Amino acid sequence: MLDRDNRYPPLEAYVGQGVSGEYELPTNPAWAPFQKLRTYRLPEAVFEQVDHTQMSTKMGLFAEINHAWVVVDNQVYLWDYTHPNPELVGFEEQPSNITCVKLVKPRAKVFVDTIEYLLVVATVTDIFLIAVECQRGPEGVHGITLYRTGLSTSVRRITVTTIEGSAKTGRIFFGDGSTEDVYELNYQQEDRWFSSKCSKTNHVSKAVGLPALPFYGTTQQAGIAQMVVDDTRSLLYTLSTNSTVKVYHMRAPATLECVITRTVSNLQTMCSHIVRQSEVLNKMEIVALSPIASTEADHLSLMATTSTGCRLYLSTTSGGWNSDSTSAPNSMQLRHIRFPPDDGQTPQQSNSTQLQPYQGGAPLGFNSKFLKETKYGNRFAPGSFFSFVLKSENERNQTLFISAPHSGLLGQRESSEPPRYTETGLTLELVGRIQDMGQVSEPFSARSEPLGFGNELATQFDKPLNEYAIITSFGIETVRRKRLVDIFAALVKYGGGQEGTEADIRKLAKQYGLAETAATALAVACNQGSDVGPDSRIARITDPEVTEFARKVFIEFGGKAHLTESATVEGPSVENVRASPRHDGIAMYVARLVRSIWHAPVIREDVTPTGPLLASAVKVSKLQDIQRALMDLQKFLDDNKSFIEGLAGPEALGRVSSRQEEVELQGEHRALTSLVTLVNDMVEGISFVLVLFEERLEDIMALLDPNSQAMVRRMTFQALFSVKEGRDLAKELVKAIVNRNITKGSNVETVAEALRRKCGSFCSADDVMIFRGQEAAKKAADMGANAERGRILLNDSLGLFEQVAKSLTFDNLASTVNQYIQLEFYAGAIRLLLKVAQEWDRGNKALSWIRDRDDPSTDPNDVRRDFYEKRTACYDLVLRVIEAVDQAYNSQGPVPDGVVSQVTRRKFEAYEQINNSDDEVFQNYLYDWYMQKGWAERLLEINSPFVIEYLRQSSEKDVAHADLLWRYYAHYNDYLSAAETQYQLAKSSLDLPLEKRIEYLSFAKANASTRMTGFSETGVRNRQSRQELLRNIADHLDIANIQDDILGKLKNDERLARDPARKEQVLGLLNGQIQPLDELYHNYADQAGYYDVCLLIYHAADHRNIPDIRNTWSNLVEQVHKQALADRAAQPWESLALKVEEIGRRVNMNENVFPVNIVLQLLLQYDLEYYTHDANSNSRDLILNSNITWPIDILVRLNAPFEYLVATFEALWYAQEAPFAGRNKKLLMKWSIYTVEQWGIISRRSGALFGGTENAIGLAEYLRVVLGSETLGRDADDQQWLQRARDVRDLVEEAAR
Repeated sequence: MLDRDNRYPPLEAYVGQGVSGEYELPTNPAWAPFQKLRTYRLPEAVFEQVDHTQMSTKMGLFAEINHAWVVVDNQVYLWDYTHPNPELVGFEEQPSNITCVKLVKPRAKVFVDTIEYLLVVATVTDIFLIAVECQRGPEGVHGITLYRTGLSTSVRRITVTTIEGSAKTGRIFFGDGSTEDVYELNYQQEDRWFSSKCSKTNHVSKAVGLPALPFYGTTQQAGIAQMVVDDTRSLLYTLSTNSTVKVYHMRAPATLECVITRTVSNLQTMCSHIVRQSEVLNKMEIVALSPIASTEADHLSLMATTSTGCRLYLSTTSGGWNSDSTSAPNSMQLRHIRFPPDDGQTPQQSNSTQLQPYQGGAPLGFNSKFLKETKYGNRFAPGSFFSFVLKSENERNQTLFISAPHSGLLGQRESSEPPRYTETGLTLELVGRIQDMGQVSEPFSARSEPLGFGNELATQFDKPLNEYAIITSFGIETVRRKRLVDIFAALVKYGGGQEGTEADIRKLAKQYGLAETAATALAVACNQGSDVGPDSRIARITDPEVTEFARKVFIEFGGKAHLTESATVEGPSVENVRASPRHDGIAMYVARLVRSIWHAPVIREDVTPTGPLLASAVKVSKLQDIQRALMDLQKFLDDNKSFIEGLAGPEALGRVSSRQEEVELQGEHRALTSLVTLVNDMVEGISFVLVLFEERLEDIMALLDPNSQAMVRRMTFQALFSVKEGRDLAKELVKAIVNRNITKGSNVETVAEALRRKCGSFCSADDVMIFRGQEAAKKAADMGANAERGRILLNDSLGLFEQVAKSLTFDNLASTVNQYIQLEFYAGAIRLLLKVAQEWDRGNKALSWIRDRDDPSTDPNDVRRDFYEKRTACYDLVLRVIEAVDQAYNSQGPVPDGVVSQVTRRKFEAYEQINNSDDEVFQNYLYDWYMQKGWAERLLEINSPFVIEYLRQSSEKDVAHADLLWRYYAHYNDYLSAAETQYQLAKSSLDLPLEKRIEYLSFAKANASTRMTGFSETGVRNRQSRQELLRNIADHLDIANIQDDILGKLKNDERLARDPARKEQVLGLLNGQIQPLDELYHNYADQAGYYDVCLLIYHAADHRNIPDIRNTWSNLVEQVHKQALADRAAQPWESLALKVEEIGRRVNMNENVFPVNIVLQLLLQYDLEYYTHDANSNSRDLILNSNITWPIDILVRLNAPFEYLVATFEALWYAQEAPFAGRNKKLLMKWSIYTVEQWGIISRRSGALFGGTENAIGLAEYLRVVLGSETLGRDADDQQWLQRARDVRDLVEEAAR
């Protein structure tokens, strides 16, 4: 709404090129734009002085200081015209007649600061400067004191008729009534070499003029009638007695240059370009000039009033390529002619060279005599025009016509056309003739730029009323500009009954719009309307009938909310609802109440000799007035909420008849509720500011950090009322106020309650609890950490803080925790921090965040992350507490045995709070910190499911965590879970060498094999899962060992040495995750010819293809033999024996991978192929081997079943196939005999000889056949074997019986 008010049309938007003359001259006094305020009679003392007049008497006003003046010959007297019995203050100390008097602003630094004005007194001989000091009170200036300055200069031969001063520079100009010369009065503190303290300068005629001589004749020469200064453009305008207008540019510091001259004929010519014929412009005479400041208009700079009441608006411009805002103007053009009101006596005709500016409007007064014989005119911003008319020379009294722009018609924004320049006016009859007039109030300006400058509606409740004073020979009249709220209140108070008043309100709504009408009615209902009372004083209108009528207008003329055009596309929704004019009226009223402070800073810093002093940038009385008006509004809305749509509550929804109406009502409710909330915030915000300046602000600011101090100095009321950062800053100030009172020893509860009562949103009930907690902590600190009363106070403070944990700020929390640490209240600090973390994240969003944060699809800006970071800020403080308690424990002195020290007890209490916490997010954060610190052993001491969950979640990515997890299980005797963890760790994708994986599998096998006691259902289930787990572990352990075998072989394989890169790649792959068996077989073992490994893979994979297995064994035998020869082994069979024995043990003599019959046959064939057992043999191809039984010894050591061995020999004996036929049959017989012998020896130990009678019978039959074959010869060795055969046969037959 402030922006809307700021977009009020600038002057040049409606005072454009052309003419105008539309007026509203109401007959109903209630509509009058101005109102006579009061009449002040001239004091009797003035009449007494006038009675002594000898030469001349003049009167005038210094309205800005509420004083009038009278000149009686050589004396001038001033008096406060508002005082019932004023005292005359005079200047009587010179003998010459006074011709002119003026009050001006002095030049800076010439006089002491208490001198606000200079009284310039011009006589026929000299011009004097009198210093004026004002005594001010709440009502303004109530007294003055005149001081002689000793500054004067001669003005002989100059008739001073007008004086004008520049308020900005302090320069003083005066004009000659006989010539058009412009003089400047120069003054300074002291005489200088080339200038005196006071002198004059003629800026027009530089040379000394000759006096008029009689014989040359005489000519009538014009003089200067009026001078006006425009400080915003540094221009001085002069009006000559012949209606010539001159423009002077004030170049700093002491030059004055005439840049433009416009004679009356020039002005008439410019008028004729706009209007052909007009009686009011014939024989034009300019009677007054009124400057228009650059803040009001960019180009319009001067208004000239003619004797017929016409107003000529002139613009000055600077041309040239290098011109700027400080350049002297070089052109003056007539932009606009404002005609007086039509007198209705002359026929209307089109005299304009262009179309009428407003078609269909009222007739213009081209030939109007309404203001004929205007003797004086003046214009005051933003457009108040005063015209003083003398209807005939014989009249003793003048008529005053006053007009002002019609804000309603000018401010309407529905049309794209330029606003119509319409004025409202009235005529007043004066008693006597005008002597002078002035503006009592400050010059009007809604803004400091043309756009929005003239918005009188915006300043109704923000600035004093515009008041003007007029002095005549009979007294002083004051006139005030009526505000719209005053007009509204007057219409109700003095209107023509119910029907007439309603018609007036409809007219007002039509002219000003529903929103403005609603705002005005609301203001009147809140007692903002005013009127001139019987005592001629302005008083608020509080009549019940007026406020009640205004209330009805606000409710009935408030309009309704409606859907915007966007709703046709997007569908009906609250976002597409345009709030009602009633809502806009409330917003407009509120905006206008606070407009002067909205962008203003809260704090002003004044520089004093003792240092900077902080004070309120806005007067406290002003803030109190605004707050009072806002509170009246609050009460009105609360009292009438049941009648106001949008505030009536849920029951209003029962009255809607369509979905559209329901949405519109919801939108209105949201908008109005927001407004009500803002009003409440404003009331409390002002209360806070008022409280703030009751304290010594410098001390409070000292308690803030430098950044906050800077922000407080920059804080505006807008930030305080409506911006979160501003409100947070205010809360910091409240806390500083309370802390200062705590330091001073004041009762914090009393202070906080007072703050809460005055500004609850800045000091809530929670804040009071916080302050009480802080006070308790401070008292505890004063009593000492170990005092019993101190510990009670600490616990009290903890209880208070826990109740308001959600409202604690981080700064409050951190300072409290630091205090607790100093007082060794570690458990309390931890408990508070965990409570606050939980309250800041009641939905436990942080937990879901840490579970999802590693998911690539998770948004890194997820709102849950903010909750996590808030909680971790609390946890960081917990870690500080842990470090503090650990340090205190480690640094304590020696403690006697059996005695628990206070520090030890406090450490136990602190860790009890930590370990008993059910905050999973905290536990995870804590465990991370333990791991970073290298305190993994601490986790083993914590018996909590959170440890298991934490380690389980992180074990998939972190070896240390996984290693700690199985240790944790084992520590608490959960061996099955430990085995499961080790098993998973061995299988994981973590960067673990194969050796470590085998180690984990070995440990897992051991843990899984640990007996679990009990016969419960859990025990049964554990046993079942344990068997399955053991099986899986064993399988993986076998595969891992196989992979390790391959890795070891490949490291020494010369074939890979030729390609180092390939070797590194292969070894890196194998020395990591456990590979599948098929990959180990196809990619490595089979390709590399590692037949022993292939057999192990067959075993692990339960491969049962006999041809494959036989072929692999055959290849293995051949490979081992060749490798032994390559290694120059003396007895290669020994290497083979070791390899076979190794494989047999590795596969547990599995009959599928280690078929005894095949392996034995291959070993026997190998022996026959490569070795001889006869020392006398001449064969050079065979190796002498004295150990004839080595193949059988291998299998016996492996506990191969003797049944299989004997069966194999028996099959070979009967098969009679090479190489076991012929002479080799003798070896076959010896091997058979040795096998049976070994069977007998070993079986005797077990008790059942040869495994039983059935086996013995079979053996007896086989030995009978062997012995009957007469295979053995007659040499000593064969005979020895034969004897051994007979011995063993006897043993077998004995067993068979």
